[in-house]
Amino acid sequence: MIIHYLMRTLPISVSQAIKIFSDARPPGIYKPDYIDALYAFYHEKKPEMVVCPPTPEWKKSSELDLNGDAMPDDDDDGRPAAPLTDNLEAQVVTSNDDILGDAIPQDQQNYLQLFCYQALKMTPGGRGPQFPGSHPVSLDRENLQLLRQRYYYATWKADGTRYMMLITMDGCFLIDRHFNFRRVQMRFPCRHTNEGLAEKTHHFTLLDGEMVIDTLPDTQKQERRYLIYDMMALNHVSVIERPFYERWRMIDKEVIGPRNYERQHIYQSRNPYYRYELEPFRVRRKDFFLLSTVTKLLKEFIPKLSHEADGLIFQGWDDPYVPRTHEGLLKWKYPEMNSVDFLFEVVDDRELLYLHERGKKKLMEGSRIVFPDGSDLSAYSGKIIECSFDTDNQKWIWMRTRVDKGTPNDYNTYRKVMKSITDNITEEVLLNEIYEIIRLPMYADRIQSDSKAHVRRR
Repeated sequence: MIIHYLMRTLPISVSQAIKIFSDARPPGIYKPDYIDALYAFYHEKKPEMVVCPPTPEWKKSSELDLNGDAMPDDDDDGRPAAPLTDNLEAQVVTSNDDILGDAIPQDQQNYLQLFCYQALKMTPGGRGPQFPGSHPVSLDRENLQLLRQRYYYATWKADGTRYMMLITMDGCFLIDRHFNFRRVQMRFPCRHTNEGLAEKTHHFTLLDGEMVIDTLPDTQKQERRYLIYDMMALNHVSVIERPFYERWRMIDKEVIGPRNYERQHIYQSRNPYYRYELEPFRVRRKDFFLLSTVTKLLKEFIPKLSHEADGLIFQGWDDPYVPRTHEGLLKWKYPEMNSVDFLFEVVDDRELLYLHERGKKKLMEGSRIVFPDGSDLSAYSGKIIECSFDTDNQKWIWMRTRVDKGTPNDYNTYRKVMKSITDNITEEVLLNEIYEIIRLPMYADRIQSDSKAHVRRR
């Protein structure tokens, strides 16, 4: 526990923490499996010079058993130490529904939630803490006109799991849609450091992104990857009022770049003390593309992705970060993928679908739903289910159970999705609209300018 405290409050290595502890309380940690577990937990390679001290005399039991041997001590919880392995294949993950990281104390979570509200310039509501991350709205014929009024970039809509990420000195925390925090062991050095292991790591940097599972085409091995697409705070300083293009560039400059630099230096050193490859997932910045490249994005880029994608996101290039529902952040889904999240309940053999309205359940009278043949409907009762709409038969079709969500969509969200379904903006319609939009003077000039800037940055 003391070593963990030192690691989370000081910018030091496991070896340094063990030495501080042993100097203060000789001989220090004398159980080799405890020492091995510490290095494994913090993804550090144990130096060959680390030698476990012998058991001190004061710890040796003076009590003897019936055979005259010393009784075993009882300074652990009876469980084996954390398993150690260099076999990375054993760490393969296969589901977006997997729970990552370790739970944290409630008072710590309350404190971190408050920081998020402050960074986003929000005040907690009367209904308790709620996920404050920005949410897009469905693209329809009406808000499609926003693309003509403001300058937009596009990216693919990954079919992954939404997380915000808060990086502090004492841990990296994934924040799910329930606004719950779980700690994962990751390292995020700051830039402008000396060569080697950075002296400073990020402290209260808040990011937004999504977790995907990449399937490598050659080996079919699955790897978890966190795609960062926005930054809301950098080392305690809120940046939500800066334009998106600045925040997006800061992700690479302040987060990804320093990680890559340090990792490269460590791998080239004779003694690679920190092992990035043991972290629970990889991290990268999500790419955004000029609107003029959307055809290539749909026809060439998305089909080659190593994870699932179900549409596009249109991001205002000059927009601030807007918490909760952002009317200017647009999502377009393939028509067959447009969906609504309902609460499903079976009551007296009736199949009921609910939404939320003003924080309360709203029954969708007359709505019908179809599950896969042979399904036990009671297994779905009380759960959030994602459904697409069969316009021909006027029925909802079960797509998947949303274990990452605790509440159904709001009724206003449902109305927007239904409008999007009714408007039926197909891929062909979308590409024809964009073909006209990028010829507007506002786009033509900025696309040319941005293209030149991109070439210079190469």
